[in-house]
Amino acid sequence: MLKVFDELTIAFRKYGGVISEEQYKQIVMKHSTLLEDSDTIFILLQATGYPIIEEAGGYKLETYFTSYKEQKYCVVDIETNGSKPGTSQVIEIGAVMLQNGEVIDRYETFVQCAFLPEYITKITGIELTDLIGAPSRKEALIGLRHFMQDAIFVAHNASFDYGFLNASFERFGLGHIGNPRLCTIDLARRTFESERYGLAYLIDFLGIETATHHRAYSDALCAATVMKKSIETLPAYIESTDELLRFSTSSKKERRLKKEEG
Repeated sequence: MLKVFDELTIAFRKYGGVISEEQYKQIVMKHSTLLEDSDTIFILLQATGYPIIEEAGGYKLETYFTSYKEQKYCVVDIETNGSKPGTSQVIEIGAVMLQNGEVIDRYETFVQCAFLPEYITKITGIELTDLIGAPSRKEALIGLRHFMQDAIFVAHNASFDYGFLNASFERFGLGHIGNPRLCTIDLARRTFESERYGLAYLIDFLGIETATHHRAYSDALCAATVMKKSIETLPAYIESTDELLRFSTSSKKERRLKKEEG
């Protein structure tokens, strides 16, 4: 499915956010099995959070047309008992849903775990007793899946959170995360000057009030504040969500050319 997400997004961007039914089928059928067809994959795409909708005679990528201001963003942070998803697990999930610069919903949960290294407790303050009786990994992940819907997945150092959660989703038969992702480190580097861009440094640099660093919900709120700070200084040419996503990973040359075009 990951290849389907990537190829569809490339095609949507190439053809102005809309592709024909034939173009859609050519892409998805390359990755289908004998038990799948293009309609089934469409249902799976929507279920994973990929923002695709049916259009008369074809398909549309919603982020290509949705204003970045009106878009919903799910800002996520996780705490884990190790760095590798193959041998470690999520122990806490925190997420806030943003729209029009405001928090409109929240999701927060501990995750059941039988092993917690002492150094993790020292970093996070989470005790093993906090995790006893908490929702199982599958329950917590399903809760996050329902919470995210088709919002943009946002995190500080998104490659870690997105990758770890993707592996966790797959382990429990929940498929991949299809939500487009946005890294607040990448966005911050392109919108304001700072000596460093780690979350702990930016919390001090931007004067962000936080209850506890290295706790999932608190860090998700801080990442949301970093995102808001970045959006304040976005170039005027950025209007859609898709333009924001591309800007967040753009090179200096690409940004210069866009500025010259404007």
